[in-house]
Amino acid sequence: MSPFSIAAFRHLFSAQVTSLIGTGLTTVALSLLAYDLAGADAGRVLGSILVLKMVAYLVIAPVAGGMAHLLPRRAWLVGLDILRATIVLCLPFVDQIWQVFVLVFVVNAASAAFTPVFQAIIPEIVEDERTYTKGLSYARLAYDLENLISPALAAALLFVWSFGSLFMANSLTFVLSAILIVSTSIPRAAATDREGGVYANTRFGVMAYLKTPRLRGLLAVHFAVSCVGAMIIVNTVVLTRSVLGGTEILTTVFLACAGGGSMIAAFIIPKMIDACGERRLMMFGIFAAALVMLIGAMLIVNGVQTAIAFAALWVLAGAGTTFAQTPGGRLVQRSAGAGDRSAFFAANFALSHGGWLIAYGVVGWLGSLADLSVAFMASGGLALIGAMAAIMLWPKQDPLEIDHSHPGFWHEHPHDHDDPHHGHIHGGDAQVMQENNPNHHGVHSRDHGRDKQKHRHRHYHPPVKHKHRFVIDSHHTRWPVDGSEMV
Repeated sequence: MSPFSIAAFRHLFSAQVTSLIGTGLTTVALSLLAYDLAGADAGRVLGSILVLKMVAYLVIAPVAGGMAHLLPRRAWLVGLDILRATIVLCLPFVDQIWQVFVLVFVVNAASAAFTPVFQAIIPEIVEDERTYTKGLSYARLAYDLENLISPALAAALLFVWSFGSLFMANSLTFVLSAILIVSTSIPRAAATDREGGVYANTRFGVMAYLKTPRLRGLLAVHFAVSCVGAMIIVNTVVLTRSVLGGTEILTTVFLACAGGGSMIAAFIIPKMIDACGERRLMMFGIFAAALVMLIGAMLIVNGVQTAIAFAALWVLAGAGTTFAQTPGGRLVQRSAGAGDRSAFFAANFALSHGGWLIAYGVVGWLGSLADLSVAFMASGGLALIGAMAAIMLWPKQDPLEIDHSHPGFWHEHPHDHDDPHHGHIHGGDAQVMQENNPNHHGVHSRDHGRDKQKHRHRHYHPPVKHKHRFVIDSHHTRWPVDGSEMV
C-alpha cells in the first residue's frame, strides 16, 4: 500500500516539502545576508548560526516533546508555522549581526518544537509498518530533493529578485504549510498516564529513550551518520576547490552525487528491510559510510586527485548514511507507547543533533587547521567507533514482547477494562486484600460494569509476571535483563 493513498499523509507530506523548499531558500539567503553584514567574516557568522541551530534543537525539542501531549496538535503545528513565517519575514530588515542570531535562534527553536510532533503524527496516520517504511523513504527523498532543488531555485529567483525576497518566499512556504495542516484530519493524541509538569515530562522523554537498548544503539548510529554527514557538508568545498582544483560547479556536482546516492538508497530501503531487517541494514550502511571516509583519507595521502574516484565515494557515503538513518523512525515508533510518541521523537531529534554539534566542530576544525586527510580519518574513525558502539548497545536478539515481573505497588493513572494493566483492586478494600492474599490480582472491589470510558483513581497493582510488547512508561521504568527482574 502506498502512503499517498492516505489523504492525511498526502497533506502532511506536501506541508513538509513546501517548508523544506522554503528553508533551503533561506539557507542561501542567510549566506548572502551574512556576507552583506560581515564581509570576510561571513564564514564565522554562518558557523555560529549552525551552532545556534543545534543548540536550539538540543534545548527546545525535549521540552516540546514534554508539552505536546498537553496541547491540541493541529493548533500547535499551525501556530509554529505562523511563528516561523513571521520571523523569517523579519530577516530582510535586520542590519546588525546580533539581530540575525536572535531571529535564527527563534526560528530554529520553532522548528525544534514542530518537527518531533510532526514526526509522531505520521505513524498514527500510517499504521501499517511496511507502508510507514515507505513514508519514511519518501521523507528522506524530500530532504535530498530539497538539497538539490533549493540552490537551483534560489539561483533562478535571484535573476529576478534580491536575496531579501528569498526570505519572503520562505515565509510564504510556511504559510502554505500551515494551510495544508489545517486541511488535514489529524487524529487526537492518545491518552498518556504521565503526570507532572513540563520538566517531569521532558525528563521522561530523554530518560525513557536512553533506557531502551535499541534506541541507545540508534543514537550511536546517529552519531556515526553525523560524522560522515559533517564531512560532506563542511568539507566538500575544500575537497573540490583546494584538493581537486575545481570550480563552484564541481562542488555542486559532488553535493549532487551525495544526494543522488541517498535518493537511490531511499528508493530500495523498503525491500532491503524486508530482506534483512533494520539492524543488519543500518549496520551495513554505517560501516560502509565509515569505510568510504577512510578510503578517502588513503587516496589523499597517496596523492590521488581523481575527481571520479571521490565522486564515487560521495555517492556511496550518501547511500550508506541513508541506509543507516532512515529506518530509525520505525525503531522510535516501535519503542514508544501511543501516548508517549511525541516525547520519544523529541528525544530522538534532540539527542541525534547533539552528534551533529560535535561532528561539525571536530571535522570542520580539522579540515581547516590540518590536512584534509586528517579530517577524512577523523570522520571515518569516529563513524567506525559509533558503529561499533551501536552493535554493542543494540542487542542482536531484540524481541518486541518480553517476559518481565512487577512488584506490588500503588499508583494512579487513567485506565479502562481493556488496559492490560487493569488487573487491580480498589480503594480501602485493596489494603485488606493485599494483607490477606498478597498474590491475588485481577479482582475489583467495585464493578465498573461494561463502561469503556477511562476512569482515574488510586489503586493497587498486585505482583505479577507476564509477557507483552515492552516499552518504557509509568508501569515499566527500566528494561528487564530477564523475566524475573522487577520493572
